Amino acid sequence: MKQRIFISGLLPLLLLVHSSAADGHNITHILAGHPDFSTFSHYLTVTHLAAEINRRRTITVCAVDNAAMNDLLSKHFSLDTIKNILSLHVFADYFGAKKLHQVAKGSTTTSSLFQATGEAAGTSGYVNITDMKGGKVGFTPVDSGSDNQPMATFLKSILEEPYVISVIQISHVLSSPEAEAPTGSPTDLNVTSLMANQGCKAFSDLIIAHGDEDTFTQNLETGLTIFCPEDEALNSFMPRFKNLTNDDKTSLILYHAVSLYNSLGMLRAGNGLMNTLATEGVKKFDFTIQNDGDDIKIETKVVTATISGTLIDRDPLAVFKVDKVLLPTELFKAAPASPAPKPSKSNKAADANAEAPGPSDDDTATADEDSSNDGGRIISGGGFMSLCFAVLVGILTVVF
Repeated sequence: MKQRIFISGLLPLLLLVHSSAADGHNITHILAGHPDFSTFSHYLTVTHLAAEINRRRTITVCAVDNAAMNDLLSKHFSLDTIKNILSLHVFADYFGAKKLHQVAKGSTTTSSLFQATGEAAGTSGYVNITDMKGGKVGFTPVDSGSDNQPMATFLKSILEEPYVISVIQISHVLSSPEAEAPTGSPTDLNVTSLMANQGCKAFSDLIIAHGDEDTFTQNLETGLTIFCPEDEALNSFMPRFKNLTNDDKTSLILYHAVSLYNSLGMLRAGNGLMNTLATEGVKKFDFTIQNDGDDIKIETKVVTATISGTLIDRDPLAVFKVDKVLLPTELFKAAPASPAPKPSKSNKAADANAEAPGPSDDDTATADEDSSNDGGRIISGGGFMSLCFAVLVGILTVVF
């Protein structure tokens, strides 16, 4: 009877561990069971910070309760400014309760998503964590501008998955002049100037030279995502570009933009085909978004490019830097499939004797290292279940 109880209790535990490993974390689901943080959770969603949190493997979220959020909302900041402020509350490192109380030399500095997105200037976006007397832990943005502002302190842990995600409660909203500075709407931005100033000048110049700037601007109102090639990639491609007709040049330029806003998190979650500004009737001019571990790749059947940086990611505009010029099949030949290797004489002999029984070469073969496999994961979903089954069999062997 004890053996049956032990085994029946073990199976749900193994399934729970597998489910957790497979599903990853979801910050809104985590906070859903805590009504005191409903306002904080809501604004993580509407600012698209929730998707950014969910895609990261190591993260700390400093949640504040509804009362603290009401104090923030009473200042009537724009949604973009609220996003910057809440980005200060998300650290790109793991800090559980134990680690917070064991900070080396009593103090450390960590970067927040406000710093990671490139919106913060200089040291803005970094937060000091201090282990104070009396067991308190304080949080202060490096560029905190007011001595009258109360220091935010650690109150409790909401959820901890060591070295993956920590969700803690702090007492006050973190204050930073840089984060609270008024931000203009992305629709007021000059898109080509933005690209020119952040490593995509060659592509920006191309848009202007061919008179396509208005097309990008008109789509900005309803949402726009641009994939601008890095200067080096575009410069090396220019000899081929010059051989295109004027209409094809315009199609190629517009092929690098999608008439919808797609944040980095949305791209990670939404693999599949995408139409572009060049799509028209039977001319598909589409490409495929595909995750490859931590990378986001754009596959055109002619070339595969990788997102290498973010210029801006604020609804309704996202501009991402890519390491290659996107080449549509409507203008360029698709990459030829790799030919199958010709069988050697020994292989032909082996084929002739294929019906003869014998040991399989697969018995000693190593696992395939597929290019789409996530290099950071040691055990896949199927491998994890195999491990769980092996553990269970081992326990049964000991018990019986």
